[in-house]
Amino acid sequence: MPQTKVLFYREVDGRVPVRDWLAELQRKNRKAFAKCVERIQRLAALGHELRRPHADILRDGIYELRVRQGRVHYRILYSFHGRNRAVLVHALTKEGRVPDGDIDLAVKRMKALEQNPEAHIYQEDQDGQTNQNK
Repeated sequence: MPQTKVLFYREVDGRVPVRDWLAELQRKNRKAFAKCVERIQRLAALGHELRRPHADILRDGIYELRVRQGRVHYRILYSFHGRNRAVLVHALTKEGRVPDGDIDLAVKRMKALEQNPEAHIYQEDQDGQTNQNK
C-alpha cells in the first residue's frame, strides 16, 4: 500500500486549525504533542488500514486519531480525500464521546474542501516552506 499523504485543512482566512492546535499542545504538553505526531505518522504509513485503538470511524466519512496521555483524551478528526490523501480537519481534547458539534464542524470543513481543494488544503514542504496549493 502506498504511503498516505497527510494534509492540513486551511480556512479561507488562512488559519490552519489542527496545526494551530498542535502548536498550542506542544507548548502545554510536549508528551501529548509527541504522541499526536506519532499517531499522524502512523496514519501516513497505514492510511485506510489504521484501526482501533489508534483510530476509529465516527460518522459521515469522519475518522478520529485517538491519543491518550494520562487521563486526558486527545482526538484529531480527519477524512480521506482521494485514495491516498488524508486531511486533518479538526482537533480537540475530550472527556466522553466526541461531541456532535465537533463532528459536524469536521463534516462542514470536508465539504468546503471538496468544493474548492485549492482554497482549503495547506501543507509545508520538507524545508518548512508554505505550499498551500499542492
